[in-house]
Amino acid sequence: MDPLAGLLTGFGVILTPQNLYLCLIGSVIGTLVGVLPGVGPLAALALLLPVTFTLSPVGGMVMLCSICYGAMYGGSTASVLLNIPGEAASVVTCIDGHQMARQGRAGAALGIAAMGSFIAGTIGVLVMTFFAPLIASVAIRFGPPENFGLMVLGLVCTLFMISGSPVKGVLMVALAFLAAAVGIDVVNGKERFTFGSINLSGGIELLSVVIGLFGLTEVFFNVETMVKGTVIAERIRGLWPTAADWRASWRPMLRGSGVGFLLGLVPGGGPVTASFMSYAIEKRVSAHPERFGNGAIEGVAGPESANNAAVAGSIIPVLALGTPGNPVTALLLRPLVIQGLQPGPLFMTQRPDLFWGIVASMYVGNVFLLILNLPLVGLWAQLLRIPYRVLFPVVLLLCVIGAYSANKNVFDLWVMLGFGIAGYVLRKLEYDLAPFVIAFVLAPLLEQSLRQSLVMSPDGAMILVQRPVTAVLLAAAAVLAALMFRRKSSPMGGGSS
Repeated sequence: MDPLAGLLTGFGVILTPQNLYLCLIGSVIGTLVGVLPGVGPLAALALLLPVTFTLSPVGGMVMLCSICYGAMYGGSTASVLLNIPGEAASVVTCIDGHQMARQGRAGAALGIAAMGSFIAGTIGVLVMTFFAPLIASVAIRFGPPENFGLMVLGLVCTLFMISGSPVKGVLMVALAFLAAAVGIDVVNGKERFTFGSINLSGGIELLSVVIGLFGLTEVFFNVETMVKGTVIAERIRGLWPTAADWRASWRPMLRGSGVGFLLGLVPGGGPVTASFMSYAIEKRVSAHPERFGNGAIEGVAGPESANNAAVAGSIIPVLALGTPGNPVTALLLRPLVIQGLQPGPLFMTQRPDLFWGIVASMYVGNVFLLILNLPLVGLWAQLLRIPYRVLFPVVLLLCVIGAYSANKNVFDLWVMLGFGIAGYVLRKLEYDLAPFVIAFVLAPLLEQSLRQSLVMSPDGAMILVQRPVTAVLLAAAAVLAALMFRRKSSPMGGGSS
């Protein structure tokens, strides 16, 4: 389908009262999740995933995607006013955004963050409109061996992008593969690692894992430190950026949009990496780098644009290839699979209403979020005054409800608690949890592709080097792995263990 015709189809799908309502609700929840420290989009998606089971596939995905990019918008509010990132991708915004607020320019910081998010989000979706069909047209020629190579490369890219030890990253991937192997083998029907437990015969529930690792773990950390911060008390004025603000910001917005979209496409990239990369670029190209850290508006415009463009970029591999690049998009696969849909190269032709409906919803959602984050910024600022001792019991209750509602099984609550404690310990030991979630989602798909490849090959595993695309993908993964370990073990890399 022609991209413009597909986009018109998508607007025909999204411009219904129910889907507009779900897009608005998702935008509000996403903004709220971004504003309030200690929640995060991943935990919110996990908690609300059971709700989407009662909705149409289009409605459910529209709401979840709205939460994703809504959190990018809302995260800047806590960063600017409280100097505490409401969401991980807004960490960089604290550096200059809060300094602007201390100088009486909170309105300008919030305004440029909202406008940068809107412009970058729109650019990202525009590129997505024309770029996703191209990726799908190439990927449609992929078979099981190519899919296996692509997933291996995705896992290696994820490890390459993490800031910690590659050895720890590999251990997290190995643990994820072990956890994903629990249950009944779909090929031969034999039980694996169930230890005779009926509760484990169906495998470990993804929702319980994610809620434990990113919901409970975050609560444990925040209760330990009891998030403290002082909201900028003065009235927020001057939300619309001045001419001087625009002159200083339009180039960082465009650069951030490009960097964010490209890093969104790369497995292991995503909004967090994009925002840090954008800030580093803006500081390097600036004629006055000493201003950064002291209230430079470019330090807000670039990263806030980058993290929103990265959301659009990261959704393309999920829909066009069926391969998530970060934990949030990994979770977006779940409702599609439960609804009996398989994202991948054929997804665009088999379900054009769903694919183009998601794309169109991102245009509409960006408009909703601009309205929510400029006129209503005072309301979001008031929510920051809620003490965390009041907030965390609510988050805990939502975690319990979310984990239980997936299968109505008490055992899932114990799984959630176990992974919550494990996540807390692992974060204390400086293990990155993102590779675990991505590997946990990809492991069954990777195993299936490998086994299909071996069945269709008369030469066994040689098919992985006989197919040119597969060989190139695996060679690229091997090169990245070698570079990763060389970088981390070099004296300049610090030799982390």
